[in-house]
Amino acid sequence: MSTLRALSKGDNLEEVQLSPVSRLDLIKYAGASGDFNPIHTIDEEAEKAGLPGIIAHGMWTMGNLAKLFTPYYEEGFIKRYQIRFSGMVFLNDELTLQAEVKERMDDLVIFDVRAVNQKNKAVIKGTVEFALY
Repeated sequence: MSTLRALSKGDNLEEVQLSPVSRLDLIKYAGASGDFNPIHTIDEEAEKAGLPGIIAHGMWTMGNLAKLFTPYYEEGFIKRYQIRFSGMVFLNDELTLQAEVKERMDDLVIFDVRAVNQKNKAVIKGTVEFALY
């Protein structure tokens, strides 16, 4: 693993592959977050809302995207995290987390980040500013 200080514009962090999204993932997240909207855990309620099935919480996806930076927390911290939801995440989706250096300054690395599903469709896009110690 390289350090973030060694990265340049256009370099990528190692991708993170998540396990397929499970109902248990979403039930546990609902309990931890307090977001008990039934479209995230009950098939019939999701279908009543016009969805083809239950969908993951957007914040579940956003929280997982931060796993890209877990190996680097000894070097600094996420200073700013800005995202846009661009697609829904369904049960059994397989997400790949990606980050590319957009800009590099002395003590700050700015990344374009995204999560893509198994069809290579982005479900979340954004920017992370990582401040170095």
